[in-house]
Amino acid sequence: MIKPMTPIIVAVGSIRLPKLQGVRQAFADFSAHVGGGLRFEVVGVEVPSGVRDTPLSREQMMTGARQRAEALMQLPRAKQERWTYFVGLEGGLDVIQLPCQRPSQRLVLLENWAYICDRVGNGAYGQSGAVALPEELAARVVDDGLELSEAIDVFADSKGVRDGPGAWGVLTGNLVTRQDAIRLSVINALSALLR
Repeated sequence: MIKPMTPIIVAVGSIRLPKLQGVRQAFADFSAHVGGGLRFEVVGVEVPSGVRDTPLSREQMMTGARQRAEALMQLPRAKQERWTYFVGLEGGLDVIQLPCQRPSQRLVLLENWAYICDRVGNGAYGQSGAVALPEELAARVVDDGLELSEAIDVFADSKGVRDGPGAWGVLTGNLVTRQDAIRLSVINALSALLR
């Protein structure tokens, strides 16, 4: 009798379904790309990012993603878990002042970042791409200090958007959902980590 392959455990610093599904899909796509046969099991654990709820710069998003992955790395030693990969995810806004604009204008981009590391500590970042926020929504978050999750619910006249298509889905007419953006950021991080 052939024993099924032991799954490779991937710990994710979140328990939100779109994040976990995005990571599952990214690792499944990676497995298929390298010839299949690898089995991954994704485990979600809530850990702090150390940054504000809606980061307002690329640096904050990257810091939050890395700090989530590093926080996960501390958990297995205490729990005796056998995790192989540690995934930190952070979404937020990158606020850019556009050059040569009079008066000064800004571009506010929604981005997702992933940081993946292995047990040894090798790590890599991946980014989702970006979509611009309309100024009305950007003003609510950047200027008024409202969290993006609250502002997007008001903007979309809905509730719980972040647990579904997310701001990505609202801004792209569901051509790109939150899960899709997370999947892409994880694939980009995996590609950098494992090349």
